[in-house]
Amino acid sequence: MKKFLKRLAAGILAAAMAVGLSGCSTATSGKRIIRISHAQAETHPEHLGLLAFKQYVEERLGDKYEVQIYPNELLGSAQKAIELTQTGAIDFVVAGTANLETFADVYEIFSMPYLFDSEKVYRSVMEDTDYMQKIYASTDEAGFRVVTWYNAGTRNFYAKTPIRTPDDLKGKKIRVQQSPASVAMVNSFGAAAAPMGFGDVYTAIQQGVIDGAENNELALTNNKHGEVAKYYSYNKHQMVPDMLVGNLKFLNSLSPEEYQVFEEAARYSTEVELAEWDKSIDEAREKAKSDMGVEFIDVDVEAFKEKVLPLHEKMLSENPKIRDLYQHIQDENNKNKGGQ
Repeated sequence: MKKFLKRLAAGILAAAMAVGLSGCSTATSGKRIIRISHAQAETHPEHLGLLAFKQYVEERLGDKYEVQIYPNELLGSAQKAIELTQTGAIDFVVAGTANLETFADVYEIFSMPYLFDSEKVYRSVMEDTDYMQKIYASTDEAGFRVVTWYNAGTRNFYAKTPIRTPDDLKGKKIRVQQSPASVAMVNSFGAAAAPMGFGDVYTAIQQGVIDGAENNELALTNNKHGEVAKYYSYNKHQMVPDMLVGNLKFLNSLSPEEYQVFEEAARYSTEVELAEWDKSIDEAREKAKSDMGVEFIDVDVEAFKEKVLPLHEKMLSENPKIRDLYQHIQDENNKNKGGQ
């Protein structure tokens, strides 16, 4: 009942914002209120990065702007919060790339399994700001633009029963992000993909609606999935970013000097998030093992990779808009092999 009331309140708040706040974003002090929505807990690296964003903006433009951060999907699910950002009811949202596929086909590439050969390649691609600006601008027609990225880690399977080989996935219902490519990936493993919002995963596993999910280690601890899923398998099928998305009308309303501050704040928030991410993964793994009894399983990654690599060609043929970024990433993969 408590969870239901929380969700009801969040829905009411989101609806109220959609119809009532788009035109009244100033506080009684005259400051412009900047609202940021995200799905994670206050201890999550993304929240800590956003606190750095808030601090950076308010230290330089505090006479004009006050930044308010709403964690834990308080303003609605990621998809709903993106829609609110489109309308300007809120100003920024942290969204997974799977949520952005609806608005720009190029983001589908991040759902491609085994796209990056290593975390080093993944980070080098995401830190290539000049190249990524072309990708970030792809949602301009939808009314928003990505301003920076956050590390959302390596995604792996976790479930109520052990997953040691691809065969262990057969017949299991596995939650995925609401992305056609992620659905195709899980189905290729022989499981039944179950797309649903992140906030619904705990209850779905607990009640047996699904058998497991796929995400990084922080889902076990920050979102308490380790209480209901005791086996976490390192098959490393995706390395994905989350994106900080801003309302385009708001961004375009800033003076050049203000825009620079927000741009610098976004970059600074990423630096903080990346540093906090690396620390938090080690802490989450230890906490999940010692406090929750989660077993971490190392698997033969190649066996999993073989099952889904045919999806690369399928996705490239069905979505030409990912070809340029795909080739850019393959060039980085090859360059890294040469360096080794």
